[in-house]
Amino acid sequence: MNSAAQVLHDVFGYGAFRPGQEDIITLLTSGQNVLAVMPTGAGKSICYQIPAVMGDGLTIVVSPLLALMDDQVAALRANGVDVACIHSGRSREENIAEWQRVKGGAKLLYLSPERLMTERMLAALAALKPAMFVVDEAHCISKWGASFRPDYENLSRLPDLFPESVVAGFTATADKATRDDIAAKLFRGRGRIIVHGFDRPNLRLTVANKASWKSQLMTFLEDKSGQAGIVYCLSRKFTDEVAAYLKGQGLNAIPYHAGQSAEQRKINQDRFMSENAVVMIATIAFGMGIDKPDIRYVCHLNLPGSMEAYYQEIGRAGRDGAPAETLLLHSLGDMGMRRQFIANEGDEAHRRREHHRLDALLAYCEAAECRRVALLAYFDEASGPCGNCDNCLSPPIVTDATGRARALLSTIVQTGQVFGAGHVVDILRGVESQKVLERRHHTLATFATGKQWPKDEWSVFVRQLVAAGFLSINVQKYGCLEVSARGRALLAGDESFSYKADGTSRSARKAAKKSGAPPVEPGDVSLLSRLKHLRLDLARARNVPAYVVFPDSTLLELARERPTSLDGMSGINGIGPKKLKEFGPAFLRAIADASQ
Repeated sequence: MNSAAQVLHDVFGYGAFRPGQEDIITLLTSGQNVLAVMPTGAGKSICYQIPAVMGDGLTIVVSPLLALMDDQVAALRANGVDVACIHSGRSREENIAEWQRVKGGAKLLYLSPERLMTERMLAALAALKPAMFVVDEAHCISKWGASFRPDYENLSRLPDLFPESVVAGFTATADKATRDDIAAKLFRGRGRIIVHGFDRPNLRLTVANKASWKSQLMTFLEDKSGQAGIVYCLSRKFTDEVAAYLKGQGLNAIPYHAGQSAEQRKINQDRFMSENAVVMIATIAFGMGIDKPDIRYVCHLNLPGSMEAYYQEIGRAGRDGAPAETLLLHSLGDMGMRRQFIANEGDEAHRRREHHRLDALLAYCEAAECRRVALLAYFDEASGPCGNCDNCLSPPIVTDATGRARALLSTIVQTGQVFGAGHVVDILRGVESQKVLERRHHTLATFATGKQWPKDEWSVFVRQLVAAGFLSINVQKYGCLEVSARGRALLAGDESFSYKADGTSRSARKAAKKSGAPPVEPGDVSLLSRLKHLRLDLARARNVPAYVVFPDSTLLELARERPTSLDGMSGINGIGPKKLKEFGPAFLRAIADASQ
């Protein structure tokens, strides 16, 4: 039997494992159940694909999205692996042909949880005695997680139905409570939980108050011409609006949301996966399992739902290990909208958990110290300052604002804690609106005591008080501000409040652009462009995403090394024997033509 390292090289074309991969492969090939928590881009799929190739039995891979299954199957077949895939997006005849592959000795079978857990499929698989079940995006099985899916919960039957099979779960996002719950459901705790860290040091983390999303977004995109990225929006309407705006600015922007037909979403996703320099404008309907390695940025124009959701979504950038940037814009309105969403979800226990998750995200947004420290701390992982976030690169100014906070809290108390931020700020700024005058709020001692600060800055101030737990937003009472126990302690003189000046200046942000060596020398840029065009042509001819031919990291290495023979090309990472035979000659010709 070939070793795992041999399979890695001979089948997948890589010379060495990434950190953590070999340990997990060893556990699975020795018959141990495993829950592996690895950062996005760490190479989770290799951890179960190699044991499947090495083993004698069938491996069932449970995946949440049809597009994800199709992409992984295409990539495996490009490497010469016999793999089958059955799902509702294929015709009955196609699914029958795929089942014949399984009966003929396919190493892997990809299924959705709904398809797997039908009694008919379970009975058919029982006769084949599968060697291993792999549950991808395993956090979806846990009610403690932020992305619980009821169709995943039925997978907890697997250890009882197939007691002789190895069960493996893989996820990039799970805190301790979620990890323990997943392990209990997938293998009754009889297995190993491996956490290989959540840190993605190649991602630059930036958060800012949303002032003018159009100008802020265009500033963020100004140095990203020719790169692929994702812009996340909260609603379908806003998604279409942003896509139309960016198209008007000359960008190749594509909208994606659940309001589109399944056919249109597939067309848009295929364009994003195959074309270069596409900006996908999307709701959270897009993204889970997207295996495009060269996404160079992710921007949120609205507040995500939780730290888990935020981590999952930014994790789609920089999966090739090269530098990538993230930007999160947020506002008080986003906060209120998220609270409203939570108020309409699940039972009381669920709502309480979701409010806590949102509170953690708000604290992250308002953090005055290293963002990576705050992000990793949420997942119980310690870290020192990263030097690659906005707070490290341009430390915010923090000032004592206890007196100002007391004035605001006092105004809220004196007006009965029944008004939103706008009215309270009007009182502090001395605005004699009809609402203020009718309620005689211009007679309050705090009236006009904060007129030196503009309305926008007061909005930031209120948001930081909410994030720090001095105030809460009562969703049932139309978003009115209420003073918390901590806020009452501040009014009593037992707490203090430090205010962080909002955002980072444009000049400071531009001065903190990506550092490090360029991926290719200036003379190789034209060759890299030529290789990307060739890759796109080959991918379109085969109706597969471009990265299935070769990932960007392989093209970069080809542009740097300029091999002159198939033997020389065989040493490039990501080029296995099947791809060398199928694609090697065409890329050698392109390299030779560029060198003339």
